Amino acid sequence: MSNAESPGPTPTRHTQTALLAERAAVLLLLALLLYGVIRVLEPFGLAIAFGAFIAIGTWPLRDAMVNRGIPRGIAATLMLLLLVLALAIPALALTPELGGQIAQAARVGRELLANLPEAPPEWLSGLPFVGGAVSNWWPQLLQVQGDFSELLAPYAGRITTLLVDIGQAAAASVVQILLALIVATAFWVNGDKLAHEVHDIAGRLAGKTGRNAVSSAEGAVRGVAWGIVGTGIIQAALMGIGLAIAGVPGVAVLSFLTMIFSISQVLGPLVVVSWLGAAAWLYSEAEIGWAIFMGLWGLIMVSGSDNIARPLLIKRSSEMPLSLIILGVFGGLIAFGFLGLFIGPALLAVAHGLLKAWRAEEEPPNP
Repeated sequence: MSNAESPGPTPTRHTQTALLAERAAVLLLLALLLYGVIRVLEPFGLAIAFGAFIAIGTWPLRDAMVNRGIPRGIAATLMLLLLVLALAIPALALTPELGGQIAQAARVGRELLANLPEAPPEWLSGLPFVGGAVSNWWPQLLQVQGDFSELLAPYAGRITTLLVDIGQAAAASVVQILLALIVATAFWVNGDKLAHEVHDIAGRLAGKTGRNAVSSAEGAVRGVAWGIVGTGIIQAALMGIGLAIAGVPGVAVLSFLTMIFSISQVLGPLVVVSWLGAAAWLYSEAEIGWAIFMGLWGLIMVSGSDNIARPLLIKRSSEMPLSLIILGVFGGLIAFGFLGLFIGPALLAVAHGLLKAWRAEEEPPNP
């Protein structure tokens, strides 16, 4: 019988327990490390996410500048200046005019309240859900005769609280936007390396499927960014054209506000208020025909363009079905707020890519 090597000693229960304890300790340390990283980055989470979405949405422009020989640092600086100027210059230019427009809107409102008929129009009181409330409020509107202070007196406390909350939210939003621009600048400088690392990690975790999922999420985020900003610009341009044709003053202010309302999504219903206010001003000036024109233009061209331009612009940069993109946009908005507009489609894009890859792997080869 030949001398064969005897098998090594089998691990005892004590050895197995020690190995499990070591692995548990390593996992615990990793979990604590991950928790610490999350706590450190938590105050800047919104700015980091928003900055990443800005960088992804504007990446083609940054790539075009770098491909033309512009150094990455200079290209990032130019991109930052372009975004700051695009926001700051219109705001600074329109601020003096905005005060006059608000005063004029208040004057139109007072005149409309002062000249109300004794009874509400039949079409208004006959509206479902709101007709009864309008009929009940009509005597109170007649009583104030255009005095907004008397009309709003019962709600002074609520209005003050609301204005304070809006002011605090606006201040916080300005800080977050500034931080997001700084983060986006860092991504514009080092985004190539970061994108390579993300694709590499996804490839190590899920192979080609993981890399495709990252690409799908990138396309979905860019498509939503283009769809939101592009739709805002289109609506602002159409609003300006309609105002100029109808002869409404303050074209620049109302167009800029329309763009801001459209991009913000949360303030999207105020787009309707903008062109309705313009139509009301024309009506108060006895321009009945132009008031009807402005109402139809706002309903069909300004608000109606949102249903056409946004899906087309979003679909252009994403291979995901349009229905999933729309579900991601609105579902993300409801679940996560403004950032959900980008997070929702990105999550659905990753899930769609993984499901598509899994189905492709499961399909039997054609004979």
